[in-house]
Amino acid sequence: MADEIRTPESSNPLQQQQFTADASAVTTVYTNACRCNAMPEEIILDFGLNTSLAPNPAEPVRLTHRIVMNFYTAKRLMGLLMHVIKLHEDSFGVLELDFNKRMRGGKPPVSAKH
Repeated sequence: MADEIRTPESSNPLQQQQFTADASAVTTVYTNACRCNAMPEEIILDFGLNTSLAPNPAEPVRLTHRIVMNFYTAKRLMGLLMHVIKLHEDSFGVLELDFNKRMRGGKPPVSAKH
């Protein structure tokens, strides 16, 4: 019936139907910087490479790639990334985002008072 409400068979984005893909034209790029802008109907992700060793507002991060997607695709991507990161952390430990905690084993930075 056309007026029936259909429920998805699975709400898990990782269990959706598989599709074939042609990866013959895929290029690989490394990124360590990302910027996100949102519009009412889409998300824009800009990626680039930050080559500065220390924060330097005078040297901008050179953005090289832009991905535009709708919110449905973004939510599926979020679910996929969360799943992959959980698998990684389950195998290798929690990914600490605070640089100082990673470098000092969780200890606060030592002040240079003499």
